[in-house]
Order: sequence, then structure tokens, then C-alpha cells
Amino acid sequence: MSLVLLSTPTETFAQQFDTDSVKELDISEVVVTGNILPPTRTAVLPIPVLDRSEAATAPLQSIEAALRLCPSVDLRERGSKGVQADISVRGGSFDQTIVMLNGIDFSDARTGHQSHSLPIDLDIVSDITIEDGTAGIGAFSGAVNIRTQPLRPTYVRAEISGGQYGYAYGNLSGAVTHGRFTLFGAGSYRASDGYTRNTDFRNYNAFVRVGYDSRRAGYFDFQSGWQTRDFGANGFYSLQYPDQYEATRTFLSSLRWQKSLGRFFIESSISYRKNFDRFELIKGEASIVPFNYHNTDRLGLALRADYSWLWGKTSLYADYRYDHLLSSVLGEPLSTPRRVKGESDAYYTNGKRQNSGDLRVRHIKQLGRFDIEGSAGCVFSPGETTPIWSLSGGYRPVDGLHIGIAAVQSMRLPSFTDLYYTTTGYIGNPHLKPEKATTYRLRGSYEKSGWRTSAEVYFRDGRDIIDWVQKSADSEWESLQLTRLRTLGVEWTGGYYGKGFLRQATLSYAYLTTDKQSGDYISKYALDNMRHKATATVSVHFLKYMTLTLIGGVYDRNGNYIDASGQRTGYDTYALLDARLSWERRHLRIYLDGNNITATRYCDFGGLKMPEGWFSGGIVVTY
Repeated sequence: MSLVLLSTPTETFAQQFDTDSVKELDISEVVVTGNILPPTRTAVLPIPVLDRSEAATAPLQSIEAALRLCPSVDLRERGSKGVQADISVRGGSFDQTIVMLNGIDFSDARTGHQSHSLPIDLDIVSDITIEDGTAGIGAFSGAVNIRTQPLRPTYVRAEISGGQYGYAYGNLSGAVTHGRFTLFGAGSYRASDGYTRNTDFRNYNAFVRVGYDSRRAGYFDFQSGWQTRDFGANGFYSLQYPDQYEATRTFLSSLRWQKSLGRFFIESSISYRKNFDRFELIKGEASIVPFNYHNTDRLGLALRADYSWLWGKTSLYADYRYDHLLSSVLGEPLSTPRRVKGESDAYYTNGKRQNSGDLRVRHIKQLGRFDIEGSAGCVFSPGETTPIWSLSGGYRPVDGLHIGIAAVQSMRLPSFTDLYYTTTGYIGNPHLKPEKATTYRLRGSYEKSGWRTSAEVYFRDGRDIIDWVQKSADSEWESLQLTRLRTLGVEWTGGYYGKGFLRQATLSYAYLTTDKQSGDYISKYALDNMRHKATATVSVHFLKYMTLTLIGGVYDRNGNYIDASGQRTGYDTYALLDARLSWERRHLRIYLDGNNITATRYCDFGGLKMPEGWFSGGIVVTY
């Protein structure tokens, strides 16, 4: 499906930043901007998670909080306010989901725990979607695509907030647009003393994005960001150690170029991500238990060429990734240890390099209200060459109604942690092979006059599934390749969006069940899926400037865990209620937030206590 917008050249700034879906064609004095299907887009439309217009009045203070509302996403937090979270899509694990920023994959090859570490805040996010038609490297269960856009061509925005547990947040963002050039940037600070022992944190984000549209040379999109994150990790990875601590530093950058040449459309990109991690099992006590140090680099190159002809559009994709790891515990022994920068007596003793890539051909054809798409290719990796393919079709019988069906063969490579993490209580497995899955989906969506609804049924047949498991309560965790994991899921969302008193009323529900063909193991990740998930949102506008938004959810998780006393314990069903009351007029917005206002006791990971209520308030000024 394509969306065509007609506008004068000076009005295209917003479209210029939609870099994974834009091309421009000059016809006399009019610029025609079309929505080009990106590599992750298929005839089965992407699933919307968040739209900027809905986020402003909702009690959401992090990207992770927004993802929790999506029925397709299992968001498991270890700490509050997005400090540490695992993002899983439709029964997959956090390692089986890739996280993209403006269409660029910045996932971490060492562990999916770090993939969500993006140097951006919710205020600059224009929308979030789930792209579940990906057949490339890593998107075993799907991809989360987070897009950033300026609020308008030229503006400045400042926000400050504070609340319980010493919480403080400050953000400054803005944009400047001149002709075909746009500069967009943001910076933030977020901190708390912690809601319980050793849950304090300090986060810093900085992000800049530059777009330039040259009539002759094409469109250039550059983005870069830096994040510093330090946090107390009370029991994050083991309940026996309540004084864990972690510090991460993340830098990422990418440059994308797009150009139309007659019937051809060419897009290329280069990206880089560096992540540094220091993990302390006992905070500040390296003499008792040595700290773990990890330093990962990812270089990505991508090329795409589209050719439009009588029988549709044919595309060629080529991707290459180079991953490099230096670590004090992961990888293969180095011939000469390397000193950890900034540390006087710490060394990287292990390392690993990995090259991977994929080559794909795709074709899409529209026939009236039908569109059909197919792709085929291979992923090349050190372990093996893995075939990948996809086949999908869409039909629009009437305006606003879309029905899609798809089948996708996907895969993901083992992470460096899966392969090499061996320490007290954990045994890695360097002989792991890529995971593979075939997913079948049927989805329908309808939208008319403020009403939206969608429903989907999917079935995934996963093979060679990797998970950390215990064979008994007193055994070590092992990285094993389970035989098979079949996942069946049903999702439904529906709601009304208006401009009067009732601004939003939505309801969503998801059900998921898995059939594992393996031993009776205790699973750390792959088998602890959200079984039932229901969320509801109501937003009303009153007294001319006031808005009240309530978000409620009920969560029922499959699986179990070993508690602090050594007993196997099942997850309890829990319900959460969040609220935001805001007043907005012209350039000023004042808001009060309450998260978990019913003081529910719950955990997303076994035994990790989450906040039983957190209240805060803030001011936003925009010019």
C-alpha cells in the first residue's frame, strides 16, 4: 500500500524525516512524496503501538511504558522508568526481537537486555510500530521500530518533573528548519533514589538528527546519540545478590541516503553502535567478586534497490553486519589481555568477532484492491547458511477495511551470552546453532469515523529454540537448544478516538499458549510468556483545558521461578492502574501522574519487586 501526499517543497519537512519510507519526485513546481515499502513492511500492515497525539495526555514516562500497552508486546521490567527492561514480541524472547530506531537496527549482539538502550525519550517519538513481516537477520519473532520526528519545523520544548523516591527528570528538545535542511536534537536527565534498596539510577540521553534533501544528490538522513546509564540492580540477575550494580555507556550513529533514478529507487545506509557495560555482582567490591566488563561494537551496511515495472516492483536487499566483542568473561581467550579504558586494574581477557549478512529478493504486485508479495534469500553466518522467505497478501474489500495473510520463515543468531557465559551457576554453550521459525498470520483491521478495530491470529513453529534452563531446582542454569516451541496467539484491539469530551476509549486483549517439546525444565526466558493480557484506556477532556486519562491492565503470566527460599513459585495474576491529569493552554502544559495507584504488589521477573505506587508531576513549555 502507498500513501501519496501533494505539497509545496517548503512544506515537506515532516516527510523528509520519515527516512525508512520516503522518496521524492520533482514534477514542475510540485513535490510528490510517496510512502515506499521499507524492508520490514509487507502486505500485512505493521501494528501501531503508539501515536504522538495519544501519548501527550497519557501517564507514560518512558518508551517501555508505552510498549506495555501493546497486546503484541511482553514488556518485562526489572527496574522502574525504563531502567532495565526486556522487549519480547508474540511469545518470543528478548533476544528474538530486534529494536530499530528510524528503521536502523541497533540491537545488541551480546544480549537483548541492552537492545532497548536507545538515547531518546518519549517526547521526541512520533510513533512506534511492530513490524512482524521481517525475514532478515535476528527478527525471529518481529521488530520494534521507533521513529523520531520534530513537533513542527522550528520549535523549542522544555520539560521538568519530579516526584516520589527522589525522582527528577529534565528534557530539552527542539528543531530548526531552513528550506530543505532540518536540524533536530534533544537531551535529558532522569534520576531517582530508588523505590527500595539498591534501585537508584542516573540516566543521561543526547540525540541529534539532521536531514537534507538535495534535488540532484538525493536525500540524506543522519542520526547520532549517546546514553549514560548507572543503576542499582537489586536482584536483577540473581535474588541471592541484592547489591548488584550496573553501568552502561551507549553510542550509536547512522547515515542513510536515498535517490530516485527513473524507474529505480536506491537506498543505502551505514550504521555503528558501541556499548560498554560494567556489571558488579556486589557493588563496589571487586576484591570479593571481580566485576564483569563488556565492550561491543556493531557495524552495519545495507543496500536496497527497487525497480518498478509493468508487473509490479522488484527489490534487491543486501545487509552486512560486523560484531566485535571484548569481555572479561565472554568469548575466546585473547593472546594478550587489553586494559579496560578508565580502569586501573581491569582487563579484557576474552573476545570474539562475528560476520553475518543476508541477501534477499522481493517482489510486490498490486491488482486493484489486492496486493501480493513474496521474498526469498539466505542469511550467511559463521554457524551455517540459513534460507529465509516470506509470502503475504492483502485485500481491501471496502474503504477502511484491510485483510492480510502471511507466512514468514525467520531466524536469529545466538548471542555472545548464549554462547560463552559461564560462571558460578551458569554454563554457556559455544555449539549453539541459529534458531528458526515459520510463522503464519491472519489479520483484519477496520477504521472509520474515529472507530478502529483489528484482530489477528498467528501460529509460530519454532525450531532449535535457545533458552537458559534448570533441570532441577538445585542445578546450574544451562544454555540449551530446546527441540521445538509451538506458539498460538490471538489478539484484538478496538476503540474510539474523538475530539470532544471523549478523546479516547480503547480496549485490547491478547491470549498466547505454547506447546514445548523438551524436558520438564525450569525456563528463565523462553517459556515464561504472558498468557492473558488485557488493557483499557479512557481519556476525557473537560473544563476547556483539562484532560484525564486512565490506563488499566490485567496480566497473567505463564511459567514459574525459584524464589529466595529456593521454592518453585508460579507467577501471580496482577492488575495495574495508571492516571494522568493535565492542564494545557497555548505553550504550557502541567500534569500530575500516578503509576500503579492501587499499590498492587507484582513482578515481571521472579521475585523482583516493582514499585507499589509512584506519583509525580511536571511542567512542559513549548515555543
